[in-house]
Amino acid sequence: MEKEDVVHSGIFGKNSELIFSICCGVLLGIGFGLSFIDSVPQWISLGMYVGAYFFGGFYTAKEAIETILKGGFEIDFLMLVAAIGAAILGEWAEGALLLFLFSLGHSLEHYAMGKAHKSIESLASLAPKTALRKEGGSTKEVGIEELQLGDIILVKPNTRIAADGVIIKGSSAVDQAPITGESIPVDKLPMENADTTDLSLKDVPQESRAFSGTINGNGTLEIKVLKLAVDSTVSRLITLVNEAKAQKSPTQLLTDKFEKYFVPSVLVLVLILCFAFLVLDEAFSESFYRAMAVLVAASPCALAIATPSAVLSGIARAAKSGVLIKGGRPLEDLGVINAIAFDKTGTLTEGKPKITEVIALEGVSSDELLSNAIAVEGLSDHPLAKAVVRDGKQRMEGKEIPEANSLEAVLGKGIKASVGSDKIYIGNLDLYEALDSNKPSEEIVKKIEELESNGNTTILIRKNETYIGIIGLMDTPREAAKSTLSALKEIGIQKMIMLSGDNQKVADAIAREVGLTGAKGSLLPEEKVEAIKQLKKSESKIAMVGDGVNDAPAMAASTVGIAMGAAGSDVALETADIALMADKLEVLPFAIGLSRKAKGIIKQNLWISLGIVGILIPATILGFASIGVAVLIHEGSTIVVVVNALRLLGYQKN
Repeated sequence: MEKEDVVHSGIFGKNSELIFSICCGVLLGIGFGLSFIDSVPQWISLGMYVGAYFFGGFYTAKEAIETILKGGFEIDFLMLVAAIGAAILGEWAEGALLLFLFSLGHSLEHYAMGKAHKSIESLASLAPKTALRKEGGSTKEVGIEELQLGDIILVKPNTRIAADGVIIKGSSAVDQAPITGESIPVDKLPMENADTTDLSLKDVPQESRAFSGTINGNGTLEIKVLKLAVDSTVSRLITLVNEAKAQKSPTQLLTDKFEKYFVPSVLVLVLILCFAFLVLDEAFSESFYRAMAVLVAASPCALAIATPSAVLSGIARAAKSGVLIKGGRPLEDLGVINAIAFDKTGTLTEGKPKITEVIALEGVSSDELLSNAIAVEGLSDHPLAKAVVRDGKQRMEGKEIPEANSLEAVLGKGIKASVGSDKIYIGNLDLYEALDSNKPSEEIVKKIEELESNGNTTILIRKNETYIGIIGLMDTPREAAKSTLSALKEIGIQKMIMLSGDNQKVADAIAREVGLTGAKGSLLPEEKVEAIKQLKKSESKIAMVGDGVNDAPAMAASTVGIAMGAAGSDVALETADIALMADKLEVLPFAIGLSRKAKGIIKQNLWISLGIVGILIPATILGFASIGVAVLIHEGSTIVVVVNALRLLGYQKN
């Protein structure tokens, strides 16, 4: 059971609970082994059991006491009382085994879940702590909490933007992936009259909007602050994750309600039975024996490990296939989802632009087009330029590339440079609209629009006065994306949509290619959360798969959050319930299948353990079963549920 507000560290650091559990098991094993050696005094075995009680019951007792102080009861407390009862009756080995198995299950689950709180720290570290605020003709470094609405901050190249606002001076390519998840850095331009106009962030066009936590490219920007630090995009992310994480799942609430009534009911029953001698013709010792027999019968030994044993087996099996599952709730919930929402960049796609189209015009060869593009783009460090150079050289297969010089940038619309005696222009249509009267033909414009409607980012190349070609780039789908989605459909996941920060055309193009049932583009983090909430209304149980900071709130709001491991941000990994550590989307169908199997075994174990308790309690009350019989049956049920749970270790992919 998750108890994120309980600290499970100690003298051995954050792993103290696990170490205590192992010590309990070692002492139990030694004591049990020595009990079969006649030459060894019994008090030595008893001493080992007492030590096992201390190590196995320390954190359980701590949790139970803290829960009681808050006015609650839980199975942990009943299990602890049962262990004490076993000791009173001389069944030390039974009590120590109970404590060992229960503490081991809890410690391993707490170990897996213990890192969740780091997500907030990781989110908070996105935004820089200070900003360069313009004051007169100079700048002063101040804490971001000192920034006021309307302040002007200076953002140097390759640094993080410190506040949400509007760009009033300078141009640059800004990497917005940490916030919006956009795969390609966005060209930013100043907004006219922004320094003299009262604005809210929603009134600012996308090309002039700046978000706290995003990464500036190679240009210097001046930004007018439109939101205080406490209201920034990053602050909203922190709030959204906190709110979603604070909400308990229906399973947790049901378990809490069961514990609330089950534990005190058993304790009241045992207390009443202790005084049965007052109304029955028997000695107090007989009444006490019956009460202890009922306590042992009601001991949640098998019940306590029914779920943890299956959870641990499921988690262990998942880990072998590169899937980290952070506890029992996500393991169970993954199997009941009926819809999945995917982030695009780094999840369904590779996360970097690649050349997808090379279209030569006016009788120019593809090699000539690429050689000129590579030469000029080689002088730029824009991400699209790097992609052209990287993929272009692969296509040229070692052919000679000419040298370019005299590079000039044109306001985020493109670049121009000289290659020999020729002037080469590379950019978007806006570049040529503002360049001169030599506009691209309607046929060229139509081809560019067609490429862009299919999700490509396009660049048009002109040599002197002649348009020589078009290069299309796109963040391409993972190789396994289409087959993975097909496999998910086969196991019953019919609703699969994409939530992306990229524009709608790009989102639609990727969705068509990989076989999604729908796509929503141009979404900010809070809009992704709203999309998840809307999807929950129709689909009930939904998983969110992502890899970036911008996906964290949506992951936290979904039934199950799934992070792409190697490609994912720390925030996504910490916030997610499940992480695909090998960064392989294709293991997702396996994880869902394993979850369904685990949920089935958990149900079987609960029926077995509750059935045994349901039979033994009346049997011991009526005197049909002695303490010995109760212990024996409990041992048998414990073995049954553990063996049943271990079947998960042999689960095979479908």
